[in-house]
Amino acid sequence: MTDPVLLTADADRQREGGVDRPIVEVAVGILIRPDGDFLLTSRPKGKVYAGYWEFPGGKVEAGESIEQALARELHEELGLDIGQAVRWKEQLVDYPHALVRLNFCKVFDWQGPLQMREGQCFAWQHLPVQVGPVLPGTVPVLNWFAAEQEFQGATY
Repeated sequence: MTDPVLLTADADRQREGGVDRPIVEVAVGILIRPDGDFLLTSRPKGKVYAGYWEFPGGKVEAGESIEQALARELHEELGLDIGQAVRWKEQLVDYPHALVRLNFCKVFDWQGPLQMREGQCFAWQHLPVQVGPVLPGTVPVLNWFAAEQEFQGATY
C-alpha cells in the first residue's frame, strides 16, 4: 500500500499531470476525558487501513455540517450521543484511495457506554500512545497535543 502524503494547503492537492481530485470532507472526533486521556479506535476489517488506530469519525454527507456528521458517525460507530463538538484544526491527507480533509473536533461531553458497532477496538490513550500502527492522518493530532502540553507546561 502506498503511503499517504500529509498536505499543508489546498494548493498542494495537485496530482501528477496537474489533475485536481475532489476533496472528501471527514468529521473526526477527539473525545477527551477529564483526566486528559483521549479515545483511539482501530479501523475494522474490510476497510482501507484495517487495524490501524485513529480518532473516530467519518464522511460528511450532503447537507450536513461537520458537527452534524460527527454526531451521526459517533452514534453509528460507537453508540454515543455527543454534546458540543468544538472545531479545532484541519488537515489534508492525500491517501492513495482519496484526497481527504480531516476536520478535527474536540469533544468533552458525551453520553452512553462505548459500543464498538463495527467490530473495532478502542483504547483510552495519552502521550506517547501505546497502540499501533497509527493511521498517518492521526499523527498531526498527536503532535498538536504534544505542542499544547509543552505550551501549558512552559513557565514565564
